[in-house]
Amino acid sequence: MERVADQTLQRYSASSSAKRNGRGVAVVWFRNDLRVLDNEALYKAWVSSQEVLAIYCVDPRIFGSTHYFGFPKTGALRAQFLIECLADLKKNLMKRGLNLLIQHGKPEEILPDLAKAFGAHTVYAQKETCSEELNVERLVSKGLQRVVLSSSSVQSSKPGSVNNPRLQLIWGTTMYHIDDLPFDTSSLPDVYTQFRKSVEAKCTVRGCIKIPASLGPPPHVEDWGCVPSLDQFGLQSSIVSKGMNFVGGESAALGRVHEYFWKKDLVKIYKHTRNGMLGPDYSTKFSPWLASGSLSPRFIYEEVKRYEKEREANDSTYWVLFELIWRDYFRFLSAKCGNSLFHLGGPRKVEHRWSQEKTLFESWRDGHTGYPLIDANMKELSTTGFMSNRGRQIVCSFLVRDMGIDWRMGAEWFETCLLDYDPCSNYGNWTYGAGVGNDPREDRYFSIPKQAQNYDRDGEYVAYWLPQLRSLPKDKRNFPGMAYIKPVVPLKFGNASSRHQNQDRGSAARRANFGGRQPQGQRR
Repeated sequence: MERVADQTLQRYSASSSAKRNGRGVAVVWFRNDLRVLDNEALYKAWVSSQEVLAIYCVDPRIFGSTHYFGFPKTGALRAQFLIECLADLKKNLMKRGLNLLIQHGKPEEILPDLAKAFGAHTVYAQKETCSEELNVERLVSKGLQRVVLSSSSVQSSKPGSVNNPRLQLIWGTTMYHIDDLPFDTSSLPDVYTQFRKSVEAKCTVRGCIKIPASLGPPPHVEDWGCVPSLDQFGLQSSIVSKGMNFVGGESAALGRVHEYFWKKDLVKIYKHTRNGMLGPDYSTKFSPWLASGSLSPRFIYEEVKRYEKEREANDSTYWVLFELIWRDYFRFLSAKCGNSLFHLGGPRKVEHRWSQEKTLFESWRDGHTGYPLIDANMKELSTTGFMSNRGRQIVCSFLVRDMGIDWRMGAEWFETCLLDYDPCSNYGNWTYGAGVGNDPREDRYFSIPKQAQNYDRDGEYVAYWLPQLRSLPKDKRNFPGMAYIKPVVPLKFGNASSRHQNQDRGSAARRANFGGRQPQGQRR
């Protein structure tokens, strides 16, 4: 993994002739862009300065509670993944002559103090789109405006002017750059297909930003701080003994891309395996690294194009890009919809009576519904922090259609558990699944019997996560009757005994794995 990462980063290093024409100190504030490769904020900080100070603020708010139902905003598995991301980022920066300052506290309190102490003329950071993150950006910008720098600290200053450090936000979360879209985000199409066809016809993907092999020096810092541990967050470590054990960080991300594309040659069959549920290789599994920013979507695009040139181009190689466009769409949709993405009625303000029955919800959360396919998926989520795209669609449909439970309870529980959580994809997908999103097909229903028949015919998946079913005949594992716990609710359409007569109502719910807010400044 280390060797592959080093070779990839070397391949994407800028030439020694890359020009650095700035002066003074620039700060690069890492957020959800925990990587070196294709990090434009890092590159611009280097170009504009003589010294770069890289910082990550461990914001206590990300370890608070979700807005409506008080679940932990970040569970232990994602916290551990974040810790690994920070350790790897620190290591990769040190290889390039920098270091990573890690401080605990709110960015709007830390960054102005740092800018003042080091005379930093600019804080570079990745631009976000959702209200909690936007609110932090506003507070940081206001805090920097209160800092007065000496004229020698500033790139260019007019006589008599007040010199304040500035916050410069860089777009870097999507495959297609927001400035290259053929429409403003306020005019974003409400249907994905229209969006996809438009960007594919009219846009090109920008090349990855190449980072110099040497980024130093950093300014002198007495105490760089330590990579945090789980107990500092009041969380307990849990060993992932089943399922895929994801390791955080850019090195692991680049290793996974190499393994999936070049070592195992799996990308050429991706479209035909992507609806699987069991094992590490039915899908790319890039999503946790994409969500943390350890992996650039533009790098994946370039690897797809390289694979197509050197090995094979087919519908599967294209489909990886198709899914990345979905991820882009949810990011741009969050900019268009604002907090309505988090409200009960969703972007379309749909009125519906939802239940918030606690016991029923907990049976879903804990994998005790009496339906093996639901329970196995929920066990996988709580054990590994991951669930297949197919599984996410099925458990969402069951919660909102069969149980009638408030979709925000499901979305917030996913926020707690998912390694690949990001608000745009998570809440975008839940609004789709609940029928309150920008989707022309509102009444989507996933028949559990039909899904089991199509995607777990021999019951291998449910037997893996529910070992008590292993001894049953294969055709009984998903439909065990009295050999399993009693179902907590009847199915809205049909039941297990009539599985061959059931058809899915609606169509495929949208992607969660590649993946209501209150008024401005508040979330969930």
